[in-house]
Amino acid sequence: MIVALIDSGFGLLPTAAWLRKLRPDVDLLLQLDPDGAPWGPKPQEWVVDRVVSAARNARELGAEVVVLPCNTASVTALEHVRADLGPNVPVVGTVPAIKPAAAVCRSVAVWATAATTASPYQADLITRFGGDATVTGVACHGLAEAVDRGDMAAIRASVADAAARTPVGVEGVVLGCTHYPLVVDTIVAALPEGVRLFDSAQAVAAQTVRRMDELGGPGSGNGTVSVYLSDRPGELPPGAIAYEPGRLLGAG
Repeated sequence: MIVALIDSGFGLLPTAAWLRKLRPDVDLLLQLDPDGAPWGPKPQEWVVDRVVSAARNARELGAEVVVLPCNTASVTALEHVRADLGPNVPVVGTVPAIKPAAAVCRSVAVWATAATTASPYQADLITRFGGDATVTGVACHGLAEAVDRGDMAAIRASVADAAARTPVGVEGVVLGCTHYPLVVDTIVAALPEGVRLFDSAQAVAAQTVRRMDELGGPGSGNGTVSVYLSDRPGELPPGAIAYEPGRLLGAG
């Protein structure tokens, strides 16, 4: 069983690490796009073409399940990938954890990229799943890009800026970009004590396992990790080792 994970950069690492923990036997195909990153500011049609192309490449390489552990890719291209690959290939997307956060917090901030924060998609999620909570979008300018660069000074500056624009008294923060869990300690340190964090990596990994099991068959592999960089065979960039999921997946 080969599972492909597609993202522009390091945002796929948290979900891939959870998959490794849940199913250490499964072969993982990590598809990053350094040539095209970041995806967020790009035109929608460009992102769709990029993600669909990566998904087709994943199938050609033997992937039986495709995961988009990226909010931009899921918002923009998920349905296009499903239509392109057909009904026999499970395609798992990512949704910010607004619903579970709103269920237990009276006030919630959704930290995400500027593009996702401004998107009708996120506004619709807040309307549908915000319940009685007060939900506010907070754009984290440059944070995902800083995570990919491993630029700790820029990470701290972006997190501090987002924290300063987060409403006073907020009870929960949804990490609405898959890069952000990689710097969760920095985020926790910047927020008032007691603020709860919510991210979707574990839930996406669990859903992926369910879809794998639905396919039947042995569902096992050798636990290998293969990496493609903009459709070229490669290795995880050395910077991935700065993050625990990267070390788990063998970066460096």
